[in-house]
Amino acid sequence: MNIPAETEIRQLIDGWIQAVRERDLPAIVAPYADDIVAFDAIQALQFKGKAAYQAHWEMCMGFCTGPMVFEVAELDVQADGDLALAHWLNRCGPADDESQCGFMRVTVGYRRSAGRWQVIHEHWSAPFDMETQKARFDLKP
Repeated sequence: MNIPAETEIRQLIDGWIQAVRERDLPAIVAPYADDIVAFDAIQALQFKGKAAYQAHWEMCMGFCTGPMVFEVAELDVQADGDLALAHWLNRCGPADDESQCGFMRVTVGYRRSAGRWQVIHEHWSAPFDMETQKARFDLKP
């Protein structure tokens, strides 16, 4: 049975989201290609390589000490051949104070190699207010 690439990517994202919720670092970084380039919303301009991005995820998980909200909205997946692109809005923050939860924008590029999908690029961002130079986590889809 041949599973459509879009379905495979959606299943990969579902598993990855669950890994983040469970703070399972090996499962979080498992889909990343060794040569991933990631643009995260915090800390550095870019992360090159799986080891660098894993260290960043370790740091991020250190900030998430209590129950966490990590939800996908408006997921769109496009796949053609051995390349795929997904984007979504991700609501995240502390579950015990949902007033601190906000939406981020996520874009992820995937490449299939030897029948396995890997993340080759990940980009997280938040819109910001030009006048105050502050991120806008209060925006909703």
